[in-house]
Amino acid sequence: MKPDVSVIIPAWNEAGTIEQTLCHFQAQAAHRWKEILSFEIIVVDDGSRDNTYQAAWPWVDKMVRHRRRRGKGAALQSGVAEARGELLLFLDADLQATAGEALVLIEPLLRREADMAIAKLPPSGVKAGFGLVKGLARRGIRRLSGYETEAPLSGQRAVRADRLRELRNFARGFGVEVALTIDAACSGMRIVELDVPITHRETGRDWHGFLHRGRQFAAVGFTLLSRWKERKRTWVSSDRSSI
Repeated sequence: MKPDVSVIIPAWNEAGTIEQTLCHFQAQAAHRWKEILSFEIIVVDDGSRDNTYQAAWPWVDKMVRHRRRRGKGAALQSGVAEARGELLLFLDADLQATAGEALVLIEPLLRREADMAIAKLPPSGVKAGFGLVKGLARRGIRRLSGYETEAPLSGQRAVRADRLRELRNFARGFGVEVALTIDAACSGMRIVELDVPITHRETGRDWHGFLHRGRQFAAVGFTLLSRWKERKRTWVSSDRSSI
């Protein structure tokens, strides 16, 4: 039987968290939607060096394995290629006990009120960065698409499969969510953002945290530059065709 919802979880070295994420998600899905919706769970192991594959295997319907790390965008693309559901739900692998809270994201899609729903996570309880990555992402999304977002970096989102497949390929690395929001808004998709009490692993103000955010800042900047160049080519082509 074709599933109603395909849950796609990209994972890289998440052996310590993914089993709890899958276990809690399945429990909540069975509790809330057992008689109404059917789910398939797809995990994409993006070249992990630990036991992510073995930890996830007993809990999933499909397992995709990359021989080497290709980035989050490529992992999502591989998951979408395997998905059969009319709705797609993207989740991070480290949500653990809060994974089931993401189910609220499919509700506006079921009511046909939106084509994409994005989770707004609660404020962090850990002193992290200074908001530079989030600020860059918000400004870039607004300038390139006109869409005002409060959750530009959220990886927890639901989208109609048919509308998603109208878009271009996923961006690579940490810029994938930013590009996805820009592409969705520019294509006319109806986007909603919902407060969802999800928590996941966070980086602090240590060397590892600053290095992670530095890479994230560079990836978001590269994604915005790539999308800007594509939009510019479209504008130039449009101007020439109107002459």
